Amino acid sequence: MPVTDETSAAPTARRAQHRRAAPALLWALAVVTAAALAVDAYVHADLAPAYDSIRASVSQGTLFRVEAAAAALAALLVLVARRRRAAWLFAFLVAAGGLAAVLLYRYVQVGAVGPLPDMYEPIWFPEKTASAVAEAVGAGTALLGLVLAWRMNRTAAKAP
Repeated sequence: MPVTDETSAAPTARRAQHRRAAPALLWALAVVTAAALAVDAYVHADLAPAYDSIRASVSQGTLFRVEAAAAALAALLVLVARRRRAAWLFAFLVAAGGLAAVLLYRYVQVGAVGPLPDMYEPIWFPEKTASAVAEAVGAGTALLGLVLAWRMNRTAAKAP
C-alpha cells in the first residue's frame, strides 16, 4: 500500500512540535537545576563556619565554601548557557559529587585522606537533609538537561 501524504506528514509534524517544545523544557530544567544548586550553595555556605575546626591540611569549612562556590557557579551557568552541554555537565558533576560525598561520609567512616579531614558524621539533620535532597534533584535535572541539550545540538547540526 503506498504511503499517503497524510501518513508521512504526521511524524514530521510531531518532530517539529518536539523541536518547538524542547527550548521551553530546557528552560524549565535550568530553573529547577539552578534552584536546587542554590539550596546546595546556601546550605554549604551557611554551615561552613561551624566546620572550620575540623581539619587536616584543609578544613571541612573550606571544603564547604568550595562546594558553595561551585554550586553557585553551576547554577549561574545552567541559566545563562543552558544550550551548552558543558554547563549541564558541570552542574551534574557538582550536584552528583556533593550527593556522593554526603552519602559516603554519612554511612562510611573513611577517616582522613591526604589533605582531607575525617568528615564522618553519622547523623541526619535538617540542613544536611535539605542539601542532599537538593543535590539529588539537581543531579537528576542536570542529567536530563545534558541529554536534552545534546539532542537539541545534534538536531540543529543536522538541519539544513
